[in-house]
Amino acid sequence: MMAQSDLDLKEAALKEDLKFYFMNPCEKYRARRQIPWKLALQILKILMVTTQLVFFGLSNQLVVSFKEENTVAFKHLFLKGYSGVDEDDYSCSIYTQQDAYDSIFYVINQYRQLKNVSLGTLGYEHEGSGLKICKQQYKKGTMLPSNDSLNIDVSTETECMFLKPQELAGKKAELKLNSSFFSLEFYRLIQVEITFKLKGIALQTIHARELPDCYAFQNTITFNNRAHSGKIKIYFDSDTDIQECKDWHIVSPVLQKNTQYILAFDGFVILSCFASLILCTRSIVLAMKLQKRFVNFFLEKYKRHVCHADRLEFINGWYVLVIISDVMTIIGSILKMEIKAKNLTSYDVCSILLGTSTLFVWVGVIRYLGYFQTYNVLILTMQASLPKVLRFCCCAGMIYLGYTFCGWIVLGPYHEKFEDLNTVAECLFSLVNGDDMFATFAQIQQKSMLVWMFSRLYLYSFISLFIYMILSLFIALITDSYDTIKKYQQNGFPVTDLHEFLKDHGSVGYGKERTSMPLVCCCGRQQSDDNLILIN
Repeated sequence: MMAQSDLDLKEAALKEDLKFYFMNPCEKYRARRQIPWKLALQILKILMVTTQLVFFGLSNQLVVSFKEENTVAFKHLFLKGYSGVDEDDYSCSIYTQQDAYDSIFYVINQYRQLKNVSLGTLGYEHEGSGLKICKQQYKKGTMLPSNDSLNIDVSTETECMFLKPQELAGKKAELKLNSSFFSLEFYRLIQVEITFKLKGIALQTIHARELPDCYAFQNTITFNNRAHSGKIKIYFDSDTDIQECKDWHIVSPVLQKNTQYILAFDGFVILSCFASLILCTRSIVLAMKLQKRFVNFFLEKYKRHVCHADRLEFINGWYVLVIISDVMTIIGSILKMEIKAKNLTSYDVCSILLGTSTLFVWVGVIRYLGYFQTYNVLILTMQASLPKVLRFCCCAGMIYLGYTFCGWIVLGPYHEKFEDLNTVAECLFSLVNGDDMFATFAQIQQKSMLVWMFSRLYLYSFISLFIYMILSLFIALITDSYDTIKKYQQNGFPVTDLHEFLKDHGSVGYGKERTSMPLVCCCGRQQSDDNLILIN
C-alpha cells in the first residue's frame, strides 16, 4: 500500500512537470509566474543581430566594390584593346602574331609606368618584386598542314623571365626585351603567363567612418593558345588579399570613437548570445532529465518502453537551432571585432558565420508564431511532408542526373548551356522553373540534323516529364500533408502514450501544436476557440 502511494505521488509530480514543460511562455507565467526570459532575450537578440549584420554588410559592400572596381581598372590598364566587356569566360582575344607581341609588350610598358598612368592608390609590392613572364611550349616539332604531316614531342617545357621595376627604366631591360625569349614559335606555343603583384589602399572607408584596409593584388594575365585554332584567348585573374596596414596614422577623433562604439556594440551582442546559449543549453539538459524520468516511470508502472516518437517530443529542435545560431554569432562577432580593429581580414569567413546565424535567428521566430494555431500549420505541414518529399526527391534525382549526363554528352558540342556538367544542371533546373525556355531551344546549332532532332526530343520530354508530372506530384505530396494536418487540427491529433498519460491531468490543453496563446500581451487571456480556425 505504501509503495502504491509513493508511485501515485511520483506520477502526480511527473505529470505536473510534464504539463509545465510543454506549456508556452504565457501559460508558464500564469501557472508559476515564471518570467519568459528566453523569449525576451530572443526578441532582443533578433534586433541586435540584424543591426550588427546591417553594419557589417555596409562595410563589406565597400570591400567588394573596391575589389571589383580595381579588377576592371586593371583590365583597362594592362589589356590592350579591352572593350570593357568580357568575351564569355575570358577577357578578350587576339588573332594575329603582331597582336600577340603588341599585347605582351603593352603589359610590360604599362607596368613600367604604372605610377604615371594609374588613377588609383597603387604601387609595387616592394623593391624586390617585379614582372614574371613564363612561356610554356612543346619541346620540339615540325608541322606541315598542307601535307597533313605532323612531328611533335608532346612533353612541354617552361621558360621564365623576371623583370624588376628598376630594371625596366634602364638599358638592361631593352636587352632582355630584345632577347630570343620573345621570339615565339606559335605552332609550339601553349600559353604565355604574366604575373605581378601590386599594393593598394582603400581610402573610401574613411568616408564611412571606418579605418582603411590595405590590399595586395596578385594579377595573372594568361595568353591561352592550347587550342591552336588561330585564336588566343586572354584571361585576366586578380586574387585579392586584404592585409593589415603596418604603419598608419589618421587624424580623426570621430573615426576613433565610431570604431570604439561599434566594438562595444559587438561585445554586447556576444554577451547576449552567450546568455541565450546558456539558457537554451540548460533547457535541453532539463528536458533530457525529464525524458529519463518519464521513460523510467513508464517502464516501472506499465512494464513497456516509450516509443521513439514520444521520446522525440522532449527534444526541442528550436533550442538546438538557437544554440547553433548563438555559437556562430559569437564566433562571427569576435572575427568582426578583430576585422574592425584591423587585426584580421577574414571577411568571407565572418560573412558566412554572421549571415547564417542571422538566417537561423529569423527562422527561429517561427517557433513563437507556432503558438498561434493559424500559423502553426506551416511548421506541422513541413514536418509531416519532409520524409515523403526526401524519398520522392531521391527518385526524381536519378532521372534528373540521367538527363544531365545525356545532355552534356550529346548537346555539349552544339550548345553553350550544355558545355559542362555544372552548366547543364543549372540549365535543366531553370527549365523546370519555366525560365529561358525559348532561348534554350533556339540556341542549338543546326550543323547536324540528327543532333537537332535529338535536342527537340530531349527538351520536350524533359520539360513534359518534370513540369507536368514530377513537379505536380511534388506539390501533391505537400498538399496531401496539408490536408492531413487540417483534419488533425479539426478532429484531433493521433493520441500517443505521452498524450494519454497527460490526458486526465489538469484543464490546460497539452501539446505544442494545440496551444493557441498569443505571443505578446497574452498572459491574462484564457484559451479560446481560435484553434478551430485553420485558415481565415
